[in-house]
Amino acid sequence: MGLRSYKPTSAGRRHGTTLDNNEITRSTPEKSLLRSIKKNGGRNCYGRITAHHRGGGHKRSYRVIDFKRSDKDGIPARVDSIEYDPNRSANIALLVYADGEKRYILAPKGIKVDQVLTSGPDAEPRDGNCMALKDIPIGLVIHAIELTLGRGAQLARSAGTSGRLVAREGEYAVVALPSGEMRRVHVRCRATIGTVGNGDHNRVHLGKAGRKRWLGRRPHVRGSAMNPVAHPMGGGEGRRAGGRRFGHVSPWGKPAKGGRTRKVNAASNKYIIRRRKK
Repeated sequence: MGLRSYKPTSAGRRHGTTLDNNEITRSTPEKSLLRSIKKNGGRNCYGRITAHHRGGGHKRSYRVIDFKRSDKDGIPARVDSIEYDPNRSANIALLVYADGEKRYILAPKGIKVDQVLTSGPDAEPRDGNCMALKDIPIGLVIHAIELTLGRGAQLARSAGTSGRLVAREGEYAVVALPSGEMRRVHVRCRATIGTVGNGDHNRVHLGKAGRKRWLGRRPHVRGSAMNPVAHPMGGGEGRRAGGRRFGHVSPWGKPAKGGRTRKVNAASNKYIIRRRKK
């Protein structure tokens, strides 16, 4: 999928780009797989903001994605269409199984309409097929990786991402993740062969603030641009580089310069072979 630029008819159009969407074959979603979404403006059940700079944006419906694919082992599925999903960076593919059921999955790179996909131990290691790590050949590129047995895909789900099956050691497989982390995952956990499609997603230049608002993202103001009453780093004559003695902080005074926030004694430490790249 490539990028499309506009004629500079305005300041917002001059540098804005968008995807050409030549892979998308259907513009209306499957109604039986839609669910309503209630907006919360980044607030939790107590009304407190936990995700900042959220609010507004275009109304969306949620597309139910099958991240497990475990109860359809051995049943072939035909790719009926490839569709846009406003809730994620990747496109989604509508599968029609031989028993008539329809489900959405993340659309792998290179997938085509009318292609037949399968899942389970008897599936071939081809792009779009879902298998347990114990059945996938070493060295293959994978995505939608299950981290906890039976929970469904949790890793490598965004557009253009993929991991790689590096080795198998007893009950665990070693997977290289997109972040650079090397991690042990149980061999009975499942993954999908190939790379997530829509890899040009991160090359899109919005061009104007309004397009950001359409996505539900409100303005993000720097702390150093605020008054002293509003932020610990605010105020001062002219611009200041460091802010304060201990570097950049959050509005509540917590250090915010990329320090480690992971628990030292996290239970999952034993599964991490190599940390992600900083």
